[in-house]
Amino acid sequence: MIENHTEQTYLLQQPDRVGVVPGSGEQTDVQTEEMLVNMGPQHPSTHGVLRIVLRTDGEMILDAVPHIGYLHRCAEKIGENVAYYQYIPYTDRMDYLAGMNENWAFCRAVEKLGSLQISRRAEFIRVIICELNRIASHLVSFGTYGLDIGAFTPFLYSFREREFILDLFEMVCGARLTYSYFTVGGSTHDLPAGYLEKVIDFLDYFEPKIPEYNVLLTYNHIFIKRTANVGVLSPQVCRQYALTGPVVRGSGIAHDLRRTRPYSVYPELDFNVIVGKGEVGAVGDCWDRYMVRMKEMEESCRIIRQAIKMIPPPAAAPNDPVGGYRLKVPRNFKPEAGEVYVETENPRGVLGFFLESQGATMPYRCKARAATFCNLSVTNEVCRNVLLADVPAIIGSIDVVMGQVDR
Repeated sequence: MIENHTEQTYLLQQPDRVGVVPGSGEQTDVQTEEMLVNMGPQHPSTHGVLRIVLRTDGEMILDAVPHIGYLHRCAEKIGENVAYYQYIPYTDRMDYLAGMNENWAFCRAVEKLGSLQISRRAEFIRVIICELNRIASHLVSFGTYGLDIGAFTPFLYSFREREFILDLFEMVCGARLTYSYFTVGGSTHDLPAGYLEKVIDFLDYFEPKIPEYNVLLTYNHIFIKRTANVGVLSPQVCRQYALTGPVVRGSGIAHDLRRTRPYSVYPELDFNVIVGKGEVGAVGDCWDRYMVRMKEMEESCRIIRQAIKMIPPPAAAPNDPVGGYRLKVPRNFKPEAGEVYVETENPRGVLGFFLESQGATMPYRCKARAATFCNLSVTNEVCRNVLLADVPAIIGSIDVVMGQVDR
């Protein structure tokens, strides 16, 4: 294994060998040797400050070992040294493309630890905002994945649509990337007047764009050639590596916490769990993982429309049990001694927070289970015996965000 040898060992001691044409079994007279290739940490296709050491034999990948930690910020230790509400801005920085979802995941853990029951309107606000953030996150994945394969135009389209969502987020909290909009007990502010109408206007504009994306990239002949039957993940491998999110659903496993272990008001909403079906290749290939995200944007639009119809009107009192937007939680909030583990379905998979309280204003233990950290662990398995050019396509289909991997 690569851990037992230095880079010089591979470069100097591996014997030359006769090349084999992949898939044909025919030998060529091309002499090859094993060597190590560093992809990153500045490689444009690594989706962050990620270094992957590739052991290659010509164009074939023998090993692909991720080296992480370039963005490590001691996030969990910080969580044990600040008050519960003060840690919310740090969750923004984990998955900085889905900050609202990160905020919600941590707030749900704290609220369960403190046995807090938030209002019905606050729950609908969270669902609407987080489904918008799910769309924004998948738009970035759609655009950057096109860049990985060599298509530049989808990137411009996706960021054009994402700007409308960021405008909506700026209306509710004043920020466009790291929001800290949700807090323990609800949200920092209620939705501004006319906000839901603007959300509907965006959905009316955005939903017809998705078929255009499919014409532009999804069913593009070159894109299919680069992603179909590439990086196939079997259901067994998904379970072995505890993969979640679109990565596991792309392999045909209908695992979505909004359905399998529903929370908030999701049990009242009608939507489908999207899974890969091998439409253009094998089930669980790069194309299936990409397509899951494209179809999930359509489902998020359905969820938002339903939530807008069902949300209670605002009440005069912010802490009203039905129409309020936030409970009155004191800054010196001290949950009773105990521990909880709460998981939330984020755009990239399951984000779980383990919190242990000893009755103080700060948690005794704060631990995050990051979806992208687990999903990235399958890199060596899925990149073995593929061509060098397939590695960016495979890593892009996993859709990692290094802020959440390193924390």
